[in-house]
Amino acid sequence: MPTLKEYRNRIASVKSTRKITSAMKMVAASKLRRAQLQAEASQPYSKRMFDMLSRLVSKINIDQSSPFLLGGTGNQNVHLVIVITSDRGLCGGFNSSVARMARLQIRELLDEGKEVKIICVGRKGRDILKREFADKIVNSFEGLGRKRLTFSEAMQVSQYVLDMGARREFDVCTVLFNQFKSVITQIPTSNQLIPFYLPEKAKEDDHTPHAVYEFEPDEEEILKDLLPRNLSVQIFRAMLDSAAGEQAARMTAMENATKNAGEMINKLTLRYNRARQAYITTQLIEIISGAEAV
Repeated sequence: MPTLKEYRNRIASVKSTRKITSAMKMVAASKLRRAQLQAEASQPYSKRMFDMLSRLVSKINIDQSSPFLLGGTGNQNVHLVIVITSDRGLCGGFNSSVARMARLQIRELLDEGKEVKIICVGRKGRDILKREFADKIVNSFEGLGRKRLTFSEAMQVSQYVLDMGARREFDVCTVLFNQFKSVITQIPTSNQLIPFYLPEKAKEDDHTPHAVYEFEPDEEEILKDLLPRNLSVQIFRAMLDSAAGEQAARMTAMENATKNAGEMINKLTLRYNRARQAYITTQLIEIISGAEAV
């Protein structure tokens, strides 16, 4: 049975831990507000750009002469997977959920005989995936958005992807990230970036009457300029969603840790009081027994 001093030391240790988790919860809540506003502000622009590109793509025929970002190489042999996680931990299952989805998708591609290349955005995702796929990681980005995520930082990732695409080092590019839905909900999501993926709904809407647009210059010329920008915007949005989800997950995890620490303190205090009472009772019995013996 632990001594009274050991109980006091454990209680003091848990109280110190509770102070740390409580402070981390407050910091995460402060960062979450800014990250959430930034993520929500980017959604209208990225959505309208995607809708516009969808309308343009539905008007043209995709063949071997189409831009690489639009039609790819025509093959699906080499897949580039961009995995976006955080640089820091202590955020529950935030990073492991994306890494789990990435592992499953990579294994499926390898089982189909495909070649896989991985770009990790965030140290945690790289540390998890390198245990099994170290030879497939072609690059890793760390420290992005340490103070505040900017578009120029997302451009570092997109430019690297564009350079790989210019050398035709992959056929299909997919980004995996946690989509921010609410403070308690982050959904692991997979989006195909290259070749440009036109949703089935957009294809169906193409058969319905809609306004007629005249494009100047022509659609192909516009796509050559907008497709690289759309790639950067979609990666930026994924990184913003991931940043907001990270702070939300950390705030939730630290709140649960603070509650658990409080419960542990109550249990340890109860055990300490019981042990102290037993110790006092034992001392009284010894004193009384000694007095009677005299």
